[in-house]
Amino acid sequence: MRDTRNSRRAKTREESDLPGVWSAYGRLLQHLRKQAGLNQQALGEAIGYSLEQVASVEQGRRPAKAAFTVAADRVLEARGVLEVLQDDVDRAKLPQFFRNFALIEAEVVSRCSYDPLLVPGLLQTEAYARAVFAGHCPPLSEEIVDQHTEARLSRQKLLTRVPLAELSFIVSEEALRDPVGGPEVMRGQWQRLLEVGALRNVEVQVMPAGRGFHPGKNDPFVVVESKEHRRLGYFESQGVGCVVQDAPEVSAFGLRYGKLRSQALNVEESARLIERMVGET
Repeated sequence: MRDTRNSRRAKTREESDLPGVWSAYGRLLQHLRKQAGLNQQALGEAIGYSLEQVASVEQGRRPAKAAFTVAADRVLEARGVLEVLQDDVDRAKLPQFFRNFALIEAEVVSRCSYDPLLVPGLLQTEAYARAVFAGHCPPLSEEIVDQHTEARLSRQKLLTRVPLAELSFIVSEEALRDPVGGPEVMRGQWQRLLEVGALRNVEVQVMPAGRGFHPGKNDPFVVVESKEHRRLGYFESQGVGCVVQDAPEVSAFGLRYGKLRSQALNVEESARLIERMVGET
């Protein structure tokens, strides 16, 4: 009996931790479905999803994927009402500590980052991102790995968003050579870096190994300029993220980033290095 009560309490806590936007989306979906005179089974058949999946989305227990939303919006003739919520639904799949910064990031006019340990999330392939989340300690469930991976890929809309944002990435050579996910995953990741680096609003630079001490040795960080042209910093470590707003501290972030850009390989040299890495596999 005690185990049953504990299980129920755990389930209640899990449900209470679910993002509110998932519940709001689910209630709206249910309302639109009923207005259309469809039950959950009929809607599922019309959009290619099971009864259980439709029910889970309506109850806010599972986030809708973009394909689900597009299909439901079309079948229910919702005129984009559900699609308007999709970015918020996707953002709520992110780890909780990162969600506040993700809201800022989605609307920046510029973003600069230094990453010494991993390929930055905005440049990761699906396979690389999945390998990163699968290695989490303590282990994440397959469902959470799926959700975090989907959310990370959704963030990459920033690369081609209109109006374009100016994006600069400096990645350490050590991070590029660390075989996260294995050789095939890394080969695909290097090719992705070359593709993204060819975009006119994106610069990818590599900090070569053996440079000695430099300002990036103290951990990864990000500097952004908001749409109101306010500069902010961000850093994270061990599942804890911090948005930096204090002007002198943000200024120090900017100075460090400028120093790193001058010490890293330039864009063309970086691309040639990554091309050589692809050729080595």
